[in-house]
Amino acid sequence: MNTKRVSKLVRELLLEIGEDPDRDGLKKTPERVAAAYRFLTAGYHTDIDSIVNGAVFEAAAHNMVIVRDVEIYSLCEHHMLPFFGKCHIGYITNNKVLGVSKLARIANGFARRLQIQERLTEQIAKAVRDTINAEGVGVVMECRHMCMMMRGVEKQNSVMTTSSVLGSFRSDPATRAEFNNLILRDASR
Repeated sequence: MNTKRVSKLVRELLLEIGEDPDRDGLKKTPERVAAAYRFLTAGYHTDIDSIVNGAVFEAAAHNMVIVRDVEIYSLCEHHMLPFFGKCHIGYITNNKVLGVSKLARIANGFARRLQIQERLTEQIAKAVRDTINAEGVGVVMECRHMCMMMRGVEKQNSVMTTSSVLGSFRSDPATRAEFNNLILRDASR
């Protein structure tokens, strides 16, 4: 990302909305916004192999592995406003497991792009499946969208829930039910 060009564009935006980009509080805002967007869109410059970084381990197991409440922060591609919430990721091992932090890193890799929640959920599920050849994968995401909260319909308490189920999570109702029960357990805490 060309941060000098983005800074210039932000300065132009400040002028367009009627602000003075040379006043004290805004003098460095164009550079700060450019740096923020570099961070918030870093997912465009990462790939799953570099995220996983070899943290796939042989394990003689066919268990369900779940990481709950992974914080998600992304930008809506329609308004470039944040959406945020939590992501629950589960998979059935097929003699391989992922280092636990890699699940959160995979989620971040896709979240740090302009996104829609529906696609983000699916991308995470497919990446986990493909990385370890999982027998099944389930991803559930619950997010609040600032484009719906602070503009438009202005609904403050709305939460969007999306899910993606692949493999045995799709074909076996008992597996899907176990996953849902485990991610819902202790949700009231």
